[in-house]
Amino acid sequence: MIGTVLALGGGGFSMSDDGSSAIDDHLLDLTGQDVPKVCFVPTASGDDNGYARRFEEAFSGRATTSVLSLFCHEPWGYTDPQMLLEQDVVYVGGGSTANLLDVWRRHGLPDLLTRAAAQGTVLAGISAGMNCWFEASSTDSFGPLAPLDDGLGLLPGSACPHYLGEADRRAAYLGWVASGALPGGYAVDEYAAVRFVDGVAVEAVAERPGRPAYRVERDGDVATETSLEVRSLPGA
Repeated sequence: MIGTVLALGGGGFSMSDDGSSAIDDHLLDLTGQDVPKVCFVPTASGDDNGYARRFEEAFSGRATTSVLSLFCHEPWGYTDPQMLLEQDVVYVGGGSTANLLDVWRRHGLPDLLTRAAAQGTVLAGISAGMNCWFEASSTDSFGPLAPLDDGLGLLPGSACPHYLGEADRRAAYLGWVASGALPGGYAVDEYAAVRFVDGVAVEAVAERPGRPAYRVERDGDVATETSLEVRSLPGA
């Protein structure tokens, strides 16, 4: 059993002027808890302190928050990653997908996250925090956009966040799927997210109007997009 993953193409507290986010509200609702335990993992940003503080401010009063700093930043210091097994939500921030994966493997997170998801923890993340759950992804970890055939593989296929929000994302991803450089997968625009249960996409949601999500597949030497039905969240 893989469990539940909420993959954000963009949005959430980190792309909100005031920290409010209908997608983040939805994420908390998925736990079924009145005051869920939510751990933010900012590895992809090098544990950027401002990023982690924005998370704490955005979730203050509605969740019991923690930050897993694998770079030992104060005031959080280093916490044994086993604490991930005690969370209702593990929320992964954006940044470098490649660096995130390397650091996580050094600290044993792939196994811990797999175990956490299997016992009911909701896994979530934005950008690099979306990419990491898949087998492969579109990333700018090395500067220019490039295919990365290296992920945790909790979700099958590939991922492309910021699909329409960043120049060249769409064309590059379609080209890589068409050529076989990346397997087919899911492309998600900013302010939208796709929820997966046991590896299957069950729902797409958006916190702003007109934000799409697609299933992208290879058909011969071209890539085809199939629009997912996107549910507008309250306030969208």
